Amino acid sequence: MGPSTTEKKKQQQGLLLDAGRRRSMRVLLSVPIHVSGMTSDEQEFDEETRTLVVNAHGALISLGAIVSAGQKVTISNNTTRKSLECRIVYLGNPHTGKIQMGIEFLTPSPSFWQIDFPPDDWVVPET
Repeated sequence: MGPSTTEKKKQQQGLLLDAGRRRSMRVLLSVPIHVSGMTSDEQEFDEETRTLVVNAHGALISLGAIVSAGQKVTISNNTTRKSLECRIVYLGNPHTGKIQMGIEFLTPSPSFWQIDFPPDDWVVPET
């Protein structure tokens, strides 16, 4: 069974990686961030939120602003005051007035979150 029509469309837009492979380890980490950009209906927004999960290439966040996959937003790390332009690569389902979304850095920035990520070959021991 091959990819669905939606998955094919996302692959064509460069919004989906190989489902069996991640570029970097994901870490549950709540970092206070500021997100700004334009909503889907061309209104400016500025929103304070926190990361849910981070990795060396971006994060999973939750926003109240209505945005679209593929659009760009700017995130600022409230602790370091550094900002990066990102692209929205995943939109989840709305929950309590917010949508979880995956964001990807436009420029690789593994030190943006100020943590050391586990090496690519790191394996969590089974219990």
